[in-house]
Amino acid sequence: MDRQAYTDWIKRAGVALICITTTLAVAAAPPLVVLVDTGTEMPMAGFQDGRLVEGFHKDLGLALADKLGRDASFLPLPRKRIAMAMESGQADLICLYLPPWLPGKFNWTRGFFPVSEVVVTDTSVPQPRSLRDLSGQPVATVLGYYYPELEDALGKDFVRDDGHSSSGNLRKMAAGRLHHAITQQSTLDYYLKVGEKLSLYSPLVVKNYKAQCAVSPQGQVAVSEVNKAIEQLIKDGSVSKIISNYQSRLK
Repeated sequence: MDRQAYTDWIKRAGVALICITTTLAVAAAPPLVVLVDTGTEMPMAGFQDGRLVEGFHKDLGLALADKLGRDASFLPLPRKRIAMAMESGQADLICLYLPPWLPGKFNWTRGFFPVSEVVVTDTSVPQPRSLRDLSGQPVATVLGYYYPELEDALGKDFVRDDGHSSSGNLRKMAAGRLHHAITQQSTLDYYLKVGEKLSLYSPLVVKNYKAQCAVSPQGQVAVSEVNKAIEQLIKDGSVSKIISNYQSRLK
């Protein structure tokens, strides 16, 4: 073998070794374990036989895992077990959350997923023009959820009527048992498409915000990596597409 042939062989062998090493590294990457609150409803999350089968949480988890070069593994848990699972590293992250909802020493990504929280009122009672108009009136809320805007606006006159889910609260409204409920706009839109008919005023916006992901310090992925993946999802339009896919289903 002459010198040039030997040099070419070394180069080809080096390239092959790099390819093999890269392939093994990708294959060996652990899955991205994504926590999902089992109390979450469509379009955020849909469950079947205890498995996450559809919704924003699934689509977003798959998209993030893809950008991170991993498979996604979803871990549905009740809300009361989420903090412990995150603290122990049983899961890598949970998305579509805000820091006040999950106290603990977690690393938080940038806000990126638009959410609108609204109060809806049926047309059998006067329409509230501001949160103060709800003073002393029962508002359907979800057990365990925190509503700082209503608490700040109403103080002791914020009357909670806790239910287990937003859809259950909207069913109470349909049955005439309650006249006001706080929910997410996306949940309301989905319910109005698939649930009982409701005669409602235009929703009163409580707040618009961008939800984040909490990343476990004991997990297999760094918050900087997740932020980079989120940035890619924003730039390539994936976040908007995830939302629009469900909006188009409701038309």
